[in-house]
Amino acid sequence: MAKVNVAVVFYSMGGTNYQLAKWAGEGAEAAGADVRVLKVEELAPQSVIEGNEAWNNTVNATKDVPVVTSDDVEWADAIIFSTPTRFGNVSSQMKQFLDTQGAIWGEGKTINKVVSAMSSAQNVHGGQEATILALYTSMMHWGAIIAAPGYTDPVLFAAGGNPYGTSVTVGQDGKMADDVEDAVKHQALRTVTVAEWVKEGQSK
Repeated sequence: MAKVNVAVVFYSMGGTNYQLAKWAGEGAEAAGADVRVLKVEELAPQSVIEGNEAWNNTVNATKDVPVVTSDDVEWADAIIFSTPTRFGNVSSQMKQFLDTQGAIWGEGKTINKVVSAMSSAQNVHGGQEATILALYTSMMHWGAIIAAPGYTDPVLFAAGGNPYGTSVTVGQDGKMADDVEDAVKHQALRTVTVAEWVKEGQSK
């Protein structure tokens, strides 16, 4: 089976989506993929970030994580996105990244990328599913192939049973309310598997 390249692209303000991205990277590596864990560029002013302890801590924790570029998108056979919800949509930082890929989209370089997505919010019904679906709408415009986890493994039910992608509720203490690590790693495995099928099929 063809070896695939996986870019795990995240935005994280409080650290949750960074953790999801790390688990996804571990899961993809365990499935045999070459992996890059990458953050989107921060847009908020440093003065605002410094006034929020959790946000500032996340910026410091991710300071050595490379910022994703169009070259990474071209390199990747599969992309796993992770973003917090913002009023039922992706974060502005993630949206800017998507919006700046017009050049490679116009050259057909986003076609047949295998994609999957994860999200978080502070409430059980805080927009996680809507956020993932909003991102998938952009991916349809890319001509990408969506590899949602569906109900392909029992571990998904222990993580809340979101068929669109792993999502997690984060309490006021900043901790995840559910144990989603296994679900994230299964989603990564599924993404890699589908990407292998696609890459193998394109080579024939």
